[in-house]
Amino acid sequence: MKKLPAECPFCSGDLVVRDYYCRGCDTTFRGQFSPGAVSEFEEAKLPVLRRFALLSPEQLELLEAFVLCEGKLNRLQEEVGLSYPTLRSRMNEILLVMGVSPQEEEKAQRLERRQVLDDLATGKLGADEAALLLREGIA
Repeated sequence: MKKLPAECPFCSGDLVVRDYYCRGCDTTFRGQFSPGAVSEFEEAKLPVLRRFALLSPEQLELLEAFVLCEGKLNRLQEEVGLSYPTLRSRMNEILLVMGVSPQEEEKAQRLERRQVLDDLATGKLGADEAALLLREGIA
């Protein structure tokens, strides 16, 4: 089965679902149906939703597990049974599909680490808290 497109392939306009079909009872529903959660998004946030719509079911499942593990790759390793390098590779693939360069993500992580170190130097964070943030991969 083909994936539902996130936008019109000709003009990039919003799509409206007009038919639903049930294979179980061979019933077709016709009309104009709201595309669900898309209708709740502000216009400015629709590009974000469209990027997520490009992900495969496996990538979405990995992303869900990542969120459930609070973004901690060490917990995700245990949860999905994959090595750290494999997880990094899969996350980089997700970023590429979503149109984000992994190098940009790594740069953002370096900036977050720098911020933790700056906060430690200025006393905004204690040594234990900073060490935990850096060790857990939060920054």
